[in-house]
Amino acid sequence: MALNAAQGSRLAGLLGDHAEQIIKRWADLVAASLRGRLSQAELQSQVQELHRALLVAVEGEGRDLHAESAGELRAVLSELSRSRARRGFTATETAVSVFALKDIVLETMSAAGGGEENLRDFVAYSALIDQMGLFTFESYAKAREELIADQAEQLLELSTPVVKLWEGVVAVPLVGTLDSARAQVVMERLLQTLVDTGSPYAIIDITGVPAVDTQVAQHILKTVVAARLMGADCIISGIRPQIAQTIVALGIEFGDIATKASLADALRHVLKLTGVDAARRNARRES
Repeated sequence: MALNAAQGSRLAGLLGDHAEQIIKRWADLVAASLRGRLSQAELQSQVQELHRALLVAVEGEGRDLHAESAGELRAVLSELSRSRARRGFTATETAVSVFALKDIVLETMSAAGGGEENLRDFVAYSALIDQMGLFTFESYAKAREELIADQAEQLLELSTPVVKLWEGVVAVPLVGTLDSARAQVVMERLLQTLVDTGSPYAIIDITGVPAVDTQVAQHILKTVVAARLMGADCIISGIRPQIAQTIVALGIEFGDIATKASLADALRHVLKLTGVDAARRNARRES
């Protein structure tokens, strides 16, 4: 429901003529709902910005929230939602900051008096404020989804570290379930580290992986193949008896990929390999 021209003009007059009173009352109502989690100065600033954007919208024929002239109002509501989402406020606390305007408009109109026309106006104003509240709620939900997605990505990166053990050797200690998304992150981080360090050896430790099924094994094999294409050999460590039995039962073949029971065994194996490489380099220098 959109305001007609006369209703928009009357709402603009109401907001403009009683601006100071409306802003103060609005800030007080919002402060009560937030229980002191925002300073009065910050609330006052937010409410003033909302009031100004709404006044500009209805003065500029933005009598519907989706009108072109209501673009600034939508932007202010979106920023309010993003700000509240980042600071941990609930969707209800955020939407109430807009819906509180209904009570203030009703109080102001009642004080001014009026009859049936006032009632029709208030119904129209309420519909506009409902639009604003729902837009705020939707913007908040979208902001929270983006925030959760960012946090999940950060946690995923933290859960898949690639550690440089010493010159020429890196390790990837895996803990928890290895799904497709995490396997992709593991592969990308390992390959990037191999490029950055020029390491010819990588240890993939699966001691912390609770179970290895066909899907997990395929992810590991793809990572090993990708590393080989970069010129690095991989050693898989953490092959416990239960995992070994599962791999045999599933008929999974690791081919010529070196596998070790523990990280310590993998380290000893890599030490031998790097020792051989070092001996070969020294022999070339001496010859």
